[in-house]
Amino acid sequence: MTAAAAWTAAADVVVIGTGVGGLTAALAARRAGRDVVVLSKADQTHAVTATHYAQGGIAVVLPDNDDSVDAHVADTLAAGAGLCDPDAVTSIVADGYRAVTELVGDGARFDEAVPGRWALTREGGHSRRRIVHAGGDATGAEVQRALDDAAAALDIRTGHVALRVLHDGGAVTGVLVGNPDGHGIISAPSVILASGGLGHLYGATTNPGGSTGDGIALALWAGVAVGDVEFIQFHPTMLFAAAGGRRPLITEAIRGEGAILLDRQGNSIMDGVHPMADLAPRDVVAAAIDARMKATGDAYVLLDARGIDGFEARFPTVTAACRAAGIDPVRQPMPVVPGAHYSCGGIVTDVYGRTELPGLFAAGEVARTGMHGANRLASNSLLEGLVVGGRAGTAAAAHAAAAGRVHAEAPEPLACSAPRRDDLQRAMSRDAAVVRDAAGLRRLSAVLSGAPVRHVAGRRDFEDVALAMTARAVTAAALARTESRGCHHRAEHPDTAPEQARNSVLRLAQDRTSVLVETLAAVG
Repeated sequence: MTAAAAWTAAADVVVIGTGVGGLTAALAARRAGRDVVVLSKADQTHAVTATHYAQGGIAVVLPDNDDSVDAHVADTLAAGAGLCDPDAVTSIVADGYRAVTELVGDGARFDEAVPGRWALTREGGHSRRRIVHAGGDATGAEVQRALDDAAAALDIRTGHVALRVLHDGGAVTGVLVGNPDGHGIISAPSVILASGGLGHLYGATTNPGGSTGDGIALALWAGVAVGDVEFIQFHPTMLFAAAGGRRPLITEAIRGEGAILLDRQGNSIMDGVHPMADLAPRDVVAAAIDARMKATGDAYVLLDARGIDGFEARFPTVTAACRAAGIDPVRQPMPVVPGAHYSCGGIVTDVYGRTELPGLFAAGEVARTGMHGANRLASNSLLEGLVVGGRAGTAAAAHAAAAGRVHAEAPEPLACSAPRRDDLQRAMSRDAAVVRDAAGLRRLSAVLSGAPVRHVAGRRDFEDVALAMTARAVTAAALARTESRGCHHRAEHPDTAPEQARNSVLRLAQDRTSVLVETLAAVG
């Protein structure tokens, strides 16, 4: 029995998501002459996205700087712990300056050291100052503003939840969508998933409320592979708060300017842990903080930035967030904890956003291009979103032109077992966070498999089943990887296993409720 469609529409390209990957893709497809529809779950235009919250900046090699594509690639590969695709990294890094200058053409403005020359900062894992930023620590907000302005003429439909990617077995035919008028179908030969991350798998995250793993679930339900989803980056320095939900990010650019991490007894956390100390890659810093908190029993550690001159002017966003929480970072250390921040894995694509299903593309955090490997290098996310988003939009437009008009049929109704969201988040935070072990992951699997079946009626229902499906993928991949690598830490396997230097690839099982690790495939 199929679900009846309350309404229908058609387009050449449907883009799901309005962050950096989605809007860059939509603009590129529109510039290629295609009819583009952009879907947003939010009820209002210009909704807050993960892009908006990005503080640090964009990692980019400038032609007139003491830097090189090779140096940026080397830093990215080192952070990725053996799982990056070197060719993909080189392709994306080499295209970064062009993509950033195109964004400037769309109206973005970056901070300048002197008139006509961008100011640069350095973040963890980078061997050079190569991070361009805006508004001190409000780069993402400026990127989002520029893209929102450029996208003003696009057909952006708010309150539209993408429920299924539709296909005829050989190629994409459209999207099943929920909106206030009911479930409808948009027929389209090209669909771009740019739905962002999965931070709300956890009780505390830096991600906005819409980051519920939608794209991972949509891809799995469409029969498309996802990969490396066990690698979830926990940002080392999220502002501590007693309550859960989204918490403010404390950008690591602050450590790039000299701030240091201390435990509550005033002892350095990173001395002797890594040669780069407080500027070590994020997984190293997050794991060190987690270990120190477990050793001391403290609920948080301290980030001391009191030695940074002009802190308030350089980091106005952080200053405002701290003062809203009753903390003055100019005069006192900031309480911080690791928080779920960025998914390094996602839907398996090439560097043009193409998946194995013709007509289905993915860009931004939801995609796994080979750029990040086992751990994302700081400020490479906006770079990847700009480069691959633009490429995906162009490729989707070309596919749509070649495919011509298509007609999508209504699918079978979707139902999936899913725990209550707070129960899921509690279980994920306990058993699949910074450090995991087999016993905890099996306990988590039992929570997921024993959940009641949920039928999708609205956005909240869909997000809950998407979170549950994504959690199954994360749990399966984390159980299969019996080593510690990048931002995946197994307590009973603390060392890196050279034979596991392989990307994980997962697909939906035939029962359509569990996720199977298909292979640890060769890199690339």
